[in-house]
Amino acid sequence: MAKQNSHAARFTGRNNANIMPAASIIIPHLNGKQHLDDCLQSLQRQTFTDYEVILVDNGSHDGSQAYVRERYPDVILLELGQNRGFTGACNAGWAAAQGEIIILLNNDTEADSRWLAEVVGAFQRYPDVGSVASKMLLFDRRDHLHTAGDFVRVDGIPGNRGVWQLDEGQFAQEEPVFSACGGAAAYRRSMLAEIGFLDDDFFFSCEDVDMGWRANLAGWRVLYVPTAVIYHKLKATGGNTIASYYDGRNFLYLIWKNYPTSLLRRHWRSVARAQIAITREALRHWRGAAARARLRGQLAGLWGLPKMWRKRRQIQAKRRISDETLTQRLTPVDDPPEQR
Repeated sequence: MAKQNSHAARFTGRNNANIMPAASIIIPHLNGKQHLDDCLQSLQRQTFTDYEVILVDNGSHDGSQAYVRERYPDVILLELGQNRGFTGACNAGWAAAQGEIIILLNNDTEADSRWLAEVVGAFQRYPDVGSVASKMLLFDRRDHLHTAGDFVRVDGIPGNRGVWQLDEGQFAQEEPVFSACGGAAAYRRSMLAEIGFLDDDFFFSCEDVDMGWRANLAGWRVLYVPTAVIYHKLKATGGNTIASYYDGRNFLYLIWKNYPTSLLRRHWRSVARAQIAITREALRHWRGAAARARLRGQLAGLWGLPKMWRKRRQIQAKRRISDETLTQRLTPVDDPPEQR
């Protein structure tokens, strides 16, 4: 059972502790003490103040827990005592969260002071929006993009819009996207009550895209809000080998679990070609640890087909949009691929 900080109070101006906060910010954490000041101090500077911060610790051994208790007593600290991965930590935070808007935020980020106000405002303006994607810029090169929301191609390959690009205003408009990057993803509680929260079988990587699939299939919109700005220390808390394995596995999990059969019949050749291309690329670089991890991930993804297929029935039963509408939300394969 997670141990909760008994001294916790909320980042909120409410006088009545029984009043639920408008938003809950869940921060999964593991041995990232050096990132906490940038992240938590930026949250203290938010112009929108009706929110709580829940930091979920995956068994850190760098003194993070004591540091949070001493320096940030307003943060709700959940100590899991072991590494349950990104999904496990976020699910523990979701179980404790009280807000109407549930936000996932990486610990290696800094939020612009108006970030939360812009996220909340978007939900208020658009009742059919179930998820909001922030504009994520690189922490050390703030004129370059990490992501302007996520896309999924028709061949099933996901990615970050605009990754590594110089920010020249090409993503300056509010617009629909397929999913919100889990580094700063916001969800409406009523949508989560319908489609569920993160799938713990993903553990790390693509769990955000899985949420996007379920949201879209159930008829909700995902909106990119460029005025909601986050600065991200990209890859500060993740490794290439780990990411390669889980990307290899979870790209396949996404397809087995979410890609409608009617569209698979139409696009299965494209889906197969994309996976074969990943395999060939990894085989060309098989001496590298990341390439071998990618191959192991693909094998694990094939092995996991029965488990994902069982979940597929429930997801497809909640589908509310047509093949044509879903295809419009997918990115054509001939568009320039982006990295993830």
